[in-house]
Amino acid sequence: MRELVRRIDAATPPDRDRATDALRALAILGVVLGHWLVTALIADTGMLRAVSPLQHMPELTPVSWLFQTLAVFFLVGGQVGAQSYGSARTRGITYRQWLGARMLRLFRPVAAVVVVWTVIAGALLASGVGMETVHALLKLVLSPLWFLLVFAALTAVTPLVAKLHPLWPLAVVLHVDLIRFGLGGPAWLGWINVAAGWLVPYCLGTSWARGGLRSRPTGWALLIVGAAATAGLVLWAGYPASMVGVPGSRISNLDPPTLAAVAFGLAQCGAARLLLGPLRRVLRRPAAWAAVALVNLSAMTVFLWHQTAMMAVTAVGLLAGEALPGLHTVPRDSDWVFARLAWLPVFAVALLVCWSAFRTYEEGRPRRSGRIVRESRPERASVMRRA
Repeated sequence: MRELVRRIDAATPPDRDRATDALRALAILGVVLGHWLVTALIADTGMLRAVSPLQHMPELTPVSWLFQTLAVFFLVGGQVGAQSYGSARTRGITYRQWLGARMLRLFRPVAAVVVVWTVIAGALLASGVGMETVHALLKLVLSPLWFLLVFAALTAVTPLVAKLHPLWPLAVVLHVDLIRFGLGGPAWLGWINVAAGWLVPYCLGTSWARGGLRSRPTGWALLIVGAAATAGLVLWAGYPASMVGVPGSRISNLDPPTLAAVAFGLAQCGAARLLLGPLRRVLRRPAAWAAVALVNLSAMTVFLWHQTAMMAVTAVGLLAGEALPGLHTVPRDSDWVFARLAWLPVFAVALLVCWSAFRTYEEGRPRRSGRIVRESRPERASVMRRA
């Protein structure tokens, strides 16, 4: 392990901003932990169905503030995308080549998930499992993929939006919500915010790549203004306090994104900016950097398979013949919360198994050179690995 840590640290270019990779890793892990904590698969009606503890315990709403970290992912995505495209142009790489390479790295691991779950769904239906159960499982696996489609679309238009000021898409979100909620406009207008809402942090990221977002006062301004706007919208404008969807709620802040979710994302981007300095100091330690680098190398694999890991543990638990607390029981009280926390390490082990089986679809085949090679992709962690 020490040798691996040493090689990863030695392989990292001196000018690499390790804090950027740390923010991406924190964003992915936030989503994973958030899903594991606010999604319960229960078996109390002869079939599996998904239930949110936020529906029964609204006092857990602050959990959604900690683990809904998508804005940070889009912030880093915009920064890395703009830098990557600028570097590609410098090296004479065409837009088509640049985009093709990025889409391949993004969707190759997605193809593995789709193929595996197509087989699983067919096998479950053939064995007599009800359509309701299969639908619930597929929804948990496939619904998180929406954000990858949005991220891919924003990546494709990086050259066009690289100099777009974040206030423009923010204005679009504001007007869409004003028409929807203030003037009784059609609900379908909200889907405009799927692009406009996530374009706000993405544009902040491209601004960061151009040299913006460098000062701490900017970070504090985003944090304070975003947090104040979010609080005001929740307290006085009727937006839900939860930053994730809650079954039965009249409005979801994520489906599609609302002005409250975008304001909250601005606060997150400000906090991310303020964390850069402390993260850079921590990541001078080779062991800390090695952990971040390894997570980044397989970030999409972790994201794509974390729900499968949770469902696998849930399915194996059914073999016990009774509903296990925190796994199959309705999330109604604090006992469920403590029981679910105890299951998190088991989910992590199952995810490690999935990672071992499917990480090659993201990392690609190792180079056959009889020497140590360097991972050169600018948007992923530089690591050393042996052929």
